[in-house]
Amino acid sequence: MILSEIGQYLRLHGRASLRDLATATGSTPEAVEAMLATLERKGRVRRLPAGSTCGSSCCQCDPGTLVLYEWTGDS
Repeated sequence: MILSEIGQYLRLHGRASLRDLATATGSTPEAVEAMLATLERKGRVRRLPAGSTCGSSCCQCDPGTLVLYEWTGDS
């Protein structure tokens, strides 16, 4: 269930932080990270390099502390 929720969230938003994905699914970052590893192996998401931005213009998060993922699968 969480795996499909994560896929739907990333398809909708394009990219998201690990923390946002955990909040959206009501899970822990550790559990979400394990699910993201499965999606990465399937080629549907990729972890963005450190220092990447989420794509919003708010600039309230420190890019150095964000763990971001981006949807790369079918839309």
